Amino acid sequence: MESEKIFIQSVGEKLREIRLSKNLSQENLSLESDVPRNVIGRIERGEVKASIGTLFRICHALKIDIKELF
Repeated sequence: MESEKIFIQSVGEKLREIRLSKNLSQENLSLESDVPRNVIGRIERGEVKASIGTLFRICHALKIDIKELF
């Protein structure tokens, strides 16, 4: 289970890094992806496991391939 937690945190950190590199706030990403801002924050902090659908919507809004999160 520890490796799963590390993986979830890693995905969140990568998501935050990419979002910031594109100068997007969590609020703007939320509007573009139709994912609630608080969910984006919780994903970035590694507090929740995001579904593949949620990650896909976020990646589509960021104009990146989902594999860039891994």
